[in-house]
Amino acid sequence: MTVKHILHVVGARPNFMKIAPIMRVMAKWPDEFAQKLIHTGQHYDAAMSQVFFDELDLPRPDVNLEVGSGSHAQQTAQIMQKFEPILLEAKPDWILVPGDVNSTLACALVAVKLGIRVAHVEAGLRSFDRTMPEEINRLVTDQISDLLFTPSQDGNENLLREGIKPEKIHFVGNVMIDTLVQLLPKAQERWFQLRDRWALHAAVDNYVLATLHRPANVDDPKTLQELLLALTEIAQKLPIIFPVHPRTRKRISDYGLIPSSAQLQFIDPLGYLDFLALQLHARFVLTDSGGVQEETTYLGIPCLTIRPNTERPITVTHGSNQLIASSRAAIIDAAETILGKPRSTEIRRPPLWDGYAAERIVQYFRAMD
Repeated sequence: MTVKHILHVVGARPNFMKIAPIMRVMAKWPDEFAQKLIHTGQHYDAAMSQVFFDELDLPRPDVNLEVGSGSHAQQTAQIMQKFEPILLEAKPDWILVPGDVNSTLACALVAVKLGIRVAHVEAGLRSFDRTMPEEINRLVTDQISDLLFTPSQDGNENLLREGIKPEKIHFVGNVMIDTLVQLLPKAQERWFQLRDRWALHAAVDNYVLATLHRPANVDDPKTLQELLLALTEIAQKLPIIFPVHPRTRKRISDYGLIPSSAQLQFIDPLGYLDFLALQLHARFVLTDSGGVQEETTYLGIPCLTIRPNTERPITVTHGSNQLIASSRAAIIDAAETILGKPRSTEIRRPPLWDGYAAERIVQYFRAMD
């Protein structure tokens, strides 16, 4: 049997959770797969990157392109320039690109132009909002990829509507949930330490977890002020734990919007396990993150997503997610609705969000000639 040479690309935190289970499953067949891991360095500081490699048990990258920050054009161009010689030397049979960040699109473009086959993990997601850079990344990557692994049936429908050949499309489920299922016991072990660290003894299952980082929410001072006013008001009723993304922290400081509430705790970004543990015990989560919408859906935790749209509509139709406007009034109204109802024990999980998506992906590669 010919060994398949696979090159995995990661660039930002959500990519790590999607690639880790695939690499772990492929490692079960060392006679069939030779794997390499390339980190573009799109997320480059330890708080946003290194801790995830440690917690997910990802091998150290074979190459780190160390691209760092920059405009979308600068970052994409740098990744392409630095990735091309890696591909020319490695000559893989396939590259796997997960998600929708600049690294996803840049590396897929380079590979396709060199005649190297591309598999897109988490294909077919659409927000139908082309003002989002991620939407452009998703659309283009799906058009040029050879294999498209979708996390939900709406992904298949989107791809077929866009003219993708059906034989390229494979519904495998959500590979991020594989990571969640594997690490949930470890996350639960951390809860008591976290509870003590942030004095949540009296607030078990009765605090709010918040995350905000999207430019539409944090780059405009009026919008950011509305969001912080909402958090301050909610904090009068429930403690709020707010791991602050570096971008968000800078904007809050630049605009002089630091709120004064003892119950609103600004903390540094968290690793995957700590954040997962805090999600599990939260009364609800307030976010603009795509991955958090998925995780709260699996966990059955109410999630208020501050966005006008989502590329993961299944988290709304089948899960615990709700889209809300980025205004104080809308957030407060939605929060009061959640708090006014008994906590539901019902969990509705989308099909194939079962912890075995990576197994299904690897089986496709094993079946190839």
